[in-house]
Amino acid sequence: MAIVKTIYKRLLQSYGPQLWWPAETEFEVMVGAVLTQHTSWTNVEKSITSLNKKNALHIEAIMQMPETELSTLIRPSGFHRVKAKTLISLATLIHEQYDGSVEKLKKLPSNKKRIILLGVKGIGPETADDILLYALNEPCFVIDEYTKRIFKRVGKTPNNGSYNSWQKMLDKEFKGSLNEMREYHALLVVLGKNHCKSDPNCTGCPLVDICVYGSSHMSAS
Repeated sequence: MAIVKTIYKRLLQSYGPQLWWPAETEFEVMVGAVLTQHTSWTNVEKSITSLNKKNALHIEAIMQMPETELSTLIRPSGFHRVKAKTLISLATLIHEQYDGSVEKLKKLPSNKKRIILLGVKGIGPETADDILLYALNEPCFVIDEYTKRIFKRVGKTPNNGSYNSWQKMLDKEFKGSLNEMREYHALLVVLGKNHCKSDPNCTGCPLVDICVYGSSHMSAS
């Protein structure tokens, strides 16, 4: 069995279904995807709570809110001024081009959806794919730092280090359903937080026997 599939089965068996993304609406997923850039989910939750208290977790509210007010509400997520601009641009785009309907955006071809998202200043490939996977129902690998770190350590890397190369390599081997792709991303994050950190804790890692780094590290110790 290909190592990409083996890792998925190991992690699912070890950690169980994660049932991501925690949100009540697709637009809330989009907001969370923007806010989680360069910060922890704990900080994002603080910002989401602030937006909820203002009843501001919907397209019209974000679009119409003064940038300074939105920036203050999402301050816990860091880079709050930049992220406020991005959220307003995203909400405005959906409102003006898709009648404020995420459902209309969902119905577009997958490649067009990705191009549209990448056209919003402040949304890069990782954030776009978070939104595609969890809000717009497009199965894809999200290539975040956890994903790259884990696969590098098990000895699975693409020919070059570009985002697209990573994604093509993993998509080719896994070919998972939408729910499987969502679970895989979440499971890699859990592994990254529990074991495969910058300074890894290999003891008890469910991949230690198939991990190049982990096997050599455990042997040395």
